[in-house]
Order: sequence, then C-alpha cells, then structure tokens
Amino acid sequence: MKVKVVNNSMNLLPEYETSGAAGMDVRADLVNPLTIVPGDTQLIPTGLFVAIPEGFEIQVRPRSGLSLKTGLRVANAPGTIDSCYRGEIKVIMHNTGKISQIINHGDRIAQLVLAPVVKCEWENVIDVNYLGETDRGTGGFGSTGKQ
Repeated sequence: MKVKVVNNSMNLLPEYETSGAAGMDVRADLVNPLTIVPGDTQLIPTGLFVAIPEGFEIQVRPRSGLSLKTGLRVANAPGTIDSCYRGEIKVIMHNTGKISQIINHGDRIAQLVLAPVVKCEWENVIDVNYLGETDRGTGGFGSTGKQ
C-alpha cells in the first residue's frame, strides 16, 4: 500500500529492515543531541509528515533492542497516529533506566506499523446477562489459568 509522506529531515525514509519485519524503524530528526535523564520523558521529532489512508492507523512501537539496552521506551506504546492527523510524527520517549541516555540525529528510536482499523457500532443492552456466556465469564486480573 502506498502512503504519501513528506520527509523534512536529512534521514532516509523509514524502511523494513528484513522481509518479515512488521515495523519500519523511524529516526530522530535533531539539530542537537538530546539527553533523557532517568525518569524523564521527551518528545522526539522525526521530520516526517504522512497521509495515512482512511481505515488505517500507524502504530508507534518501541524498538526491543533499544528498550533492553538503554531503558528507553515509547511512553504511550503503542502510540496511534490517526488517518486524519497531518502534523509531524513525534515519538514520546521515556527513560526507565538508571543512567541518562543521549539521542543523536539519525538514531533509530521507534518502529512504525501500518495497521487496519476496525470501527465498532455499540449495541446498548440492558443487563450483563445479555452479553452472553463464555468459559471465563467475569473473571479478570489474573483469573485465567487458576484451578
């Protein structure tokens, strides 16, 4: 599927690193390096603007290696970029680690995944008994797998 993009950065467009990859790595578009201290959250620009087709979203997800090695996480993972948004894609990064992390221009900071969106139409019913029965029922918060 073709998606229109404006790249105002000096970085290459995001691309799939392998044929089986679900996400494309997106890079930081920075004039100066950015330090994220432990416990801090920063908004990192990418220089990318997209026209996501209606019926789709772009999910912003963490890069597993970055999270493992540095403690940097996408704060609202997965973040959603709606098809009606036309502003710059920015990534909300949070440092859960114990040391400050420096983000440089061109660093791969997150993954972008194009995904279909299924919209629902609510059918308001009177009582939970109208929802139907399942094996799990109302059990939640760790209830599955217990005998």
